[in-house]
Amino acid sequence: MTSSQSGSPTTSRRSTARRLLTAFSADLRPLRVSAAFRRFWFGEALSATGTQVVATTVLLQVYADTGSAFAVGAVGAVTFVCRVVFGLVGGSIADAADRRVLALLTTSGLMLVSTALMAQALFDAPLWVLFVLLGLHTAISAIDGPVRRTFAPRLLPAELLPAVGALEGFSMTVALTGGPLLAGVVVAAVDFAAAYAVDVVSYVGLLVATRLLPPLRPEGGGTPAGLRSVIDGFRLVWQRKVLLMAFLVDIDAMVLGMPRVLFAVLAVEQFHGGPRTTGLLYAAMSIGGAIVAATGGWLSRVRRQGLVVSAAIGVWGAAIALFGLAASLPLALALLVVAGAADTVSAVLRITILQVAAPDAVRGRMAGLFMVSVAAGPSLGDLAHGVVAGFTSSQVAVVGGGLACLVGLVLLLAAVPSFLRYDGLAAARAAVSAAAVPAPATTEQPAAAVDQAAAAMNQADAGMKQADAAMNQADAATAADDGSGEAPGPCPPASAPTSPPAPA
Repeated sequence: MTSSQSGSPTTSRRSTARRLLTAFSADLRPLRVSAAFRRFWFGEALSATGTQVVATTVLLQVYADTGSAFAVGAVGAVTFVCRVVFGLVGGSIADAADRRVLALLTTSGLMLVSTALMAQALFDAPLWVLFVLLGLHTAISAIDGPVRRTFAPRLLPAELLPAVGALEGFSMTVALTGGPLLAGVVVAAVDFAAAYAVDVVSYVGLLVATRLLPPLRPEGGGTPAGLRSVIDGFRLVWQRKVLLMAFLVDIDAMVLGMPRVLFAVLAVEQFHGGPRTTGLLYAAMSIGGAIVAATGGWLSRVRRQGLVVSAAIGVWGAAIALFGLAASLPLALALLVVAGAADTVSAVLRITILQVAAPDAVRGRMAGLFMVSVAAGPSLGDLAHGVVAGFTSSQVAVVGGGLACLVGLVLLLAAVPSFLRYDGLAAARAAVSAAAVPAPATTEQPAAAVDQAAAAMNQADAGMKQADAAMNQADAATAADDGSGEAPGPCPPASAPTSPPAPA
């Protein structure tokens, strides 16, 4: 035996270990490829953490000033209404003008409002001033979010967008975890004004990163903002079933299967604990999401994204139903970790689907609809679980919600089975080809622009189907060669698309 042969098992094990490490580590290619995206990503991660600092500090200040749970609940009502209303408005505005300019304006506005929040805390302003500033901060954030979600597809190659989704999931997990923690530490060590000052500083890096971006006008010049633009966005979602399903499966999971409002009740009734147990239940989902975000390199290589999203929603529903039946706290926490991981997988891939499957001219409106669904879904889920628990019990509401989520998923996939076959990597390649088509004059005919955009994407779908058929034919030929040494005859595709396949 030669030395090279004797070393081959060790080499093979090392190669396997490297492949596993690569698969289950964060995909950092977008940060290496584009300096503009790298600056923007770091700046946005810092500002997102600052935004969570503000959200937590407002709750702490309202309760400290009033001692009223009702007043704290009113904070949630204000933020919910502003996110839903201005999320739709923000999506329309994002598709109307240079997105870089819009982002500079919204970021500057957020910095000014945070400065005003700091001032009201320093000078003990009346409570209504805090609520007005909170509404203004949330409204500007709802406009800012859809604008910034359009940046990555313009700064990076389409094939890297799945990796962007994983990176955004990681930064948001860090913000949702670190922001409230930082707010608690600063408020306890200094005061409320200092916590608001942290948010003011957090926008500096984002302003610089946005200022260094190139102009980012929507393809076709932009669509005038307004009700007509919003309606056109809904029309495109209805025409593009993959976009529709990306929203519907999330609504199914959040409305029917999100039991967070009952955690405090379950901590006492089911697990015989108290506030500490409640905190563990809330933290478990975040831990699951953080694990996926930190090890999500494999998500950028998922091809059948619709299938994986559906499987993740199924895992979510099953984990929630089993959580409702769990008799021990460790088992319940483990199931919530699994549910949080599944939710993050679904979120990352759905963000990728929305970025790739939507033409650039309507990406702002798609991001606005995404923000509305994220804001409304869990809130409606809280209402549904509270009502069911009131008529039955908390445990019945949780188990029934998880099972209802599974039933809803089956019904949705039965209605739109093509979602399971959606090929995200082929769609990314097709998007490159579709981007070469001259954009319509959207400033004069927004509805026609949406129709033409949908037709272009449908043509790309036909190319993807033909490419799939060609790959299947090649696979069949390879298998025949391995078995008999003879190549089979041509295998006709299942359908006959009318357009040529998109180039790789």
